Amino acid sequence: MATRSTPRPTVTDVQSTLTKAELAEALHERIGFNKRESKELVDAFFALIAERLVAGEEVRIAGFGQFGVRRKAPRPGRNPRTGELVPIAARRVVTFHASPKLREALQDGAGAASAPDR
Repeated sequence: MATRSTPRPTVTDVQSTLTKAELAEALHERIGFNKRESKELVDAFFALIAERLVAGEEVRIAGFGQFGVRRKAPRPGRNPRTGELVPIAARRVVTFHASPKLREALQDGAGAASAPDR
């Protein structure tokens, strides 16, 4: 069996993308679920969130934030390469609003070097 030449990103690695596989691995390591149960739990969690959003419902996760669906009206757009007008159809988009606890944690973790420019 071959080994990876690069280290695997961890859940706390700020610069990597957090994947479903990494979430399942964290459940396995931190809570002790077996790997199959962890993967099924993560898949079921995201499937439930997606199901509710498709149905037009809001999803609130205490201490984290709120996901919702918003309708965007049709609007004219422009192809940046050609300048040609292109109609953009109406669509539904997912929105996220961070909870006050998450916002505070983000600000506390920002540090003095990341002071806002405004």
